[in-house]
Amino acid sequence: MQPTLDQLNTASPTEFVRLLEGIYEHSPWIAEQATRHRPFVSFAQLQHAMVEVVRDCGKDAQLALIRAHPELAGKAMIAKSLTAESSNEQSKAGLSACTAEEFERIQRLNAQYNAKFNFPFILAVRGPRGIGLSKAEIIATFERRLNSHPDFELAEALRNIHRIAEIRLNDRFGIEPALGNQVWDWAEQLAQFTDPGYAERGELTVTYLTDAHRACAQQISRWMRDACGFDEVTMDAVGNVVGRYHPDPSAQGTYLLTGSHYDTVRNGGKYDGRLGILVPMVCVRELARQNRRLPFGLEVVAFAEEEGQRYKATFLGSSALTGQFDFNWLDQLDSEGASMREAMAHAGLHVEDIAKIRRNPQHYLGFVEVHIEQGPVLNQLDAPLGIVTSINGSVRYVGEVLGTSSHAGTTPMAMRRDAASGVAELLIYLEKRAASQPNLVGTMGLLDVPNGSINVVPGRCRFSLDIRATTDEVRDACANDVLAELDRICQRRGLSFNLEQTMRAAAAPSSTDWQLRWERAVDSLGLPQVRLPSGAGHDAMKLHDIMPQAMLFVRGLNAGISHNPLESITNNDADLCVQAFSHLINQLCEELS
Repeated sequence: MQPTLDQLNTASPTEFVRLLEGIYEHSPWIAEQATRHRPFVSFAQLQHAMVEVVRDCGKDAQLALIRAHPELAGKAMIAKSLTAESSNEQSKAGLSACTAEEFERIQRLNAQYNAKFNFPFILAVRGPRGIGLSKAEIIATFERRLNSHPDFELAEALRNIHRIAEIRLNDRFGIEPALGNQVWDWAEQLAQFTDPGYAERGELTVTYLTDAHRACAQQISRWMRDACGFDEVTMDAVGNVVGRYHPDPSAQGTYLLTGSHYDTVRNGGKYDGRLGILVPMVCVRELARQNRRLPFGLEVVAFAEEEGQRYKATFLGSSALTGQFDFNWLDQLDSEGASMREAMAHAGLHVEDIAKIRRNPQHYLGFVEVHIEQGPVLNQLDAPLGIVTSINGSVRYVGEVLGTSSHAGTTPMAMRRDAASGVAELLIYLEKRAASQPNLVGTMGLLDVPNGSINVVPGRCRFSLDIRATTDEVRDACANDVLAELDRICQRRGLSFNLEQTMRAAAAPSSTDWQLRWERAVDSLGLPQVRLPSGAGHDAMKLHDIMPQAMLFVRGLNAGISHNPLESITNNDADLCVQAFSHLINQLCEELS
């Protein structure tokens, strides 16, 4: 009979450690120190308590924990001296059945890794779904992480150890993250649709109104209707898929609005945007299975476009809901010369109906969005969920500094008008200025010397500026300082410049009430309250213009990387996200009862 959380909470310290034996490889001290955090309201809280023990134990103890783990397909596996848990994990990943070539390759990687880092390569080979990575995935990860910085790799090894422990907890205590598994599986199935030219390379790319985009919309519609039990499923005039779960007939008929986008960047990830569609879909499915109606309705919108990849029109789907759709967008051309108007007509959409999409905020309680963090903060803190305090306001510029091209060998240093050096000086200033206060970031992502040559002093240098902050005031103060510094640099160096502002978006602070509801939801799971701003833009920042909004972040794996094939989440974190969303719904029910 499997032990329970109640047993862990009431067990003696000795029995507590026995019940958790083997969760962390040859390291009972972690469970011993975790006892002081009892009682636990969830296994997620227990897991996080053990994570905190490891975080606070010091580097020597952390290295000892890492070195307690066996190499993948290593000597311990050959000698059959693995623990039962490690043997099960390596077997499920197929490492006990390597070909001679695979075994030789892994052994070579083990030797290279140990020589560089002085500890064994650690990977949760059961993977983000818990069912096992392929040998090809394991080897590719091994090769990629060989290039890591030692400090990063130490942290990554510990993160993988925690994931191994989480999966072992699932097995030991019969925990089945079924709701998270559904989210994860739907994301995998949706990723089968990708634009031509990318599918052949195994890359995920879904841009506005392509065949792959329309196939995604049809799949989401089918799931909403057939698998989840939405009462209405429609596609609107810009391609948004809208599912409505009606309130109790005795209620006033207001709705909670939620959702995110299903388009992707080129060669992107499976969870950006889509997670915010699939999580509330699972919540509606559970409500329908319980035949439960709420004192408000749920409206889930799968926004057709947010990324601006096919056309230069970002937040197209959510802009239509707020009445901010720019009809000049219809005349934009894609790389093949097809206008947006033509693409919409080909998809059977009617542009004359776009104005009808605008939502009346009086019919809605607010807007909430679930999203993968797209950054490293939650991953670094080992926190599954985070509460968004604000979506950063941003401003972008493209510019060019002009000097004089001259011979690199014959032009004395004091007589140069080097455009690239001027831009480089500005880059260093931007980095220092943005680092001077919290929740402010500055990036110069484009640097280009047109027709540059190794033996020519650059006479031109093109560049970009991207400045973001949680408030418009902080953003604008930084931008003003940077532009003033650009002017000073150019005057001192005998240069000139051209600068064009290409984008400005206002910050979108989270509604205090809605942020508090997310905080209560996370607290109900026994998880830490991590509050952080969003440096990326989201559909929520458009809905912010007409109704209160707040977001919940879910940590990403692989240092939180996003807009990248390595973007990933675990089934356990997805499950916690569904639970948090359900708790938020239940809070609203209590408030409205």
